[in-house]
Amino acid sequence: MKDALSGLGARSRRPVKLSRTELVTTRLPEGEDCPLILEPRVEGLELVQWAGENRAYLEEELARVGGLMLRGFRMGGVDGFADFVRATSGAPLPYTERSSPREVVKDQIYTSTSHPSDQEIFPHTEQSYNLTFPQKIYFHCVTAPTEAGATPITSTRRILRELPRDVVERFVARGYRYVRNFGDGLGLSWQEAFQTTERAEVEQYCRDSQIDFQWLGQGRLRTSQRRPCVARHPTTGELAWFNHATFFHVSTLPAPLVAHLRSLYAEEEMPNNTFYGDGAPIEPEVLELLRAAYLRARVAVPWQVGDVLLLDNMLMGHGRQPFKGERKVVVAMADPRRWADVVFDGPLPA
Repeated sequence: MKDALSGLGARSRRPVKLSRTELVTTRLPEGEDCPLILEPRVEGLELVQWAGENRAYLEEELARVGGLMLRGFRMGGVDGFADFVRATSGAPLPYTERSSPREVVKDQIYTSTSHPSDQEIFPHTEQSYNLTFPQKIYFHCVTAPTEAGATPITSTRRILRELPRDVVERFVARGYRYVRNFGDGLGLSWQEAFQTTERAEVEQYCRDSQIDFQWLGQGRLRTSQRRPCVARHPTTGELAWFNHATFFHVSTLPAPLVAHLRSLYAEEEMPNNTFYGDGAPIEPEVLELLRAAYLRARVAVPWQVGDVLLLDNMLMGHGRQPFKGERKVVVAMADPRRWADVVFDGPLPA
């Protein structure tokens, strides 16, 4: 009898594996369809372990909604954030072919874009101009600003649905061209963008990445790359508006800065600018349509310390509100994809 009771006691002490629905709650921001906000039902629920055990569920919800906000979990700061990335995607990716200033925090974890706190960052997808880009992008709030400073997200599926069909067809057929000029003291230097001081390494990178390049003297470099505008999601098969045609066009900058730049440079000499893929200018009225579509689709959830925002980078763009107070948000990119595997060449479905 004693042995039997001992056996019952041993069995009763075995840990009970609770389902994900018993451990977390889910909700959407009021009146919005993204991001899905996941919060623990029990205090101290450890994010990395829970996420590792529920990776398939997170992948399913990410593909469905496009963005997940994980709030109120125990994680362990930047180290825990890096562990969360590895638990849900594998090793974080390096930041290559850079277009904005960032600092390495550790192990391919970066600061968010350094940009004056009183200025907005327009919505965009991450590195869609690269032949290989991250399908996932992660954000972690270390320090929340005292006012505003959210990272608004923007559905690329919604943008595509709302754009006029003839505009989309034009971009599907022609693509867009991204032109950069390095060496005039504005924007990143080519050394920082390509993370090398060797011209030969830059040239080889450009050849491998289907980027035209031209050395202009006095250390100046011009690059030009034609890229697609619409991608087919590798999991859901849905089409998404996935490009930097709007973000990098000079007219998307604040009006005073646009006027200043145009007083100094021709359109093809701007630090960053975009055109149709054949080099023709994008019409101002088309750019206004594009910007309006991005802004209509924005959803902003204010940061709380410890929050983690996980986005499907093909399905959700991101930006930044102006803010007051100290703000520290770190970023990681993961799950590399190649344009060759997701490009959509048309025709558009009826």
